[in-house]
Amino acid sequence: MEKDAKIYVAGHRGLVGSAIMRRLKDAGFANIVARTHAELDLEDTKAVDAFFAEEKPEYVYLAAAKVGGIHANDTQSADFIMKNLAIEMSVIKAAHDHKVKKLLFLGSNCIYPKFAPQPIKEEYLLTGLLEPTNDAYAIAKIAGIKMCQAYRKQYGDDFISVMPANLYGIDDNFHPEHSHVLPGLLRRFHEAKQNGVPEVVCWGTGSPMREFVYSDDLADACIFLMENYSDPEPINIGTGVDITIKELTELIKETVGYDGTLTWDTSKPDGTPRKLLDVTHLHELGWHHKVDLREGLQKTYEWYKQTEGKRL
Repeated sequence: MEKDAKIYVAGHRGLVGSAIMRRLKDAGFANIVARTHAELDLEDTKAVDAFFAEEKPEYVYLAAAKVGGIHANDTQSADFIMKNLAIEMSVIKAAHDHKVKKLLFLGSNCIYPKFAPQPIKEEYLLTGLLEPTNDAYAIAKIAGIKMCQAYRKQYGDDFISVMPANLYGIDDNFHPEHSHVLPGLLRRFHEAKQNGVPEVVCWGTGSPMREFVYSDDLADACIFLMENYSDPEPINIGTGVDITIKELTELIKETVGYDGTLTWDTSKPDGTPRKLLDVTHLHELGWHHKVDLREGLQKTYEWYKQTEGKRL
């Protein structure tokens, strides 16, 4: 990408989009456009088309999405599939219609089968059943991948898709019910420490394994791939390292400095047993993550304490 190229970051106030914005600015890209939800509803096809017609972005990072953890996915499945499909259809079609040079679509590791062989290779997509608690979201994301592939096949559009591991970092969502596991746990331990609560109860058994990538690392990988990848198949972004939820919980407890008791409510669901991405392809291209989990947790917690978890 040329340094003066016009770049549109869809979802610039979210975890991924805000990190991409920071990384682009740090790399010297100054011609970046963005709109808040109040300024542009990405589910509104006509409004999105008008925006592309006016701004004429050359590169697009499609990071906008309705996201959440197990509870949110399981109780709002209609919203998750409808809103994400609407966003993808509006933005991807507008990118084609207005001749965007290149679009990068952010998928999710939940697109892969629940019991996929580990580590998960890109070609395992659509080879088995999905995790039922988030299948609506996963199907919407799979549709986004297929849209990018279809526009590439039919029209030659340079649209690519990336599949990140579980994300965390600055600007994460710390909502007590709608957050993902890491920010949700961080907030609960922080509040338990602040309020002198003697016990924190966590969902499930703690046995599932998860891979976590720091949001700024993901942003760096996205910019790297925008400049160095142009294939129809999605590509995984991760660290290639995973830990159990129990180990993650202990690490968060240590990071926060909580000295109370930790117990597990095994009546609650665990979700997918393991989701470790095979990042061989990404490594072969020359990109590796820089921030390990302990360092990333500390950075995230410092931001959380300074902002009370409110996105700025």
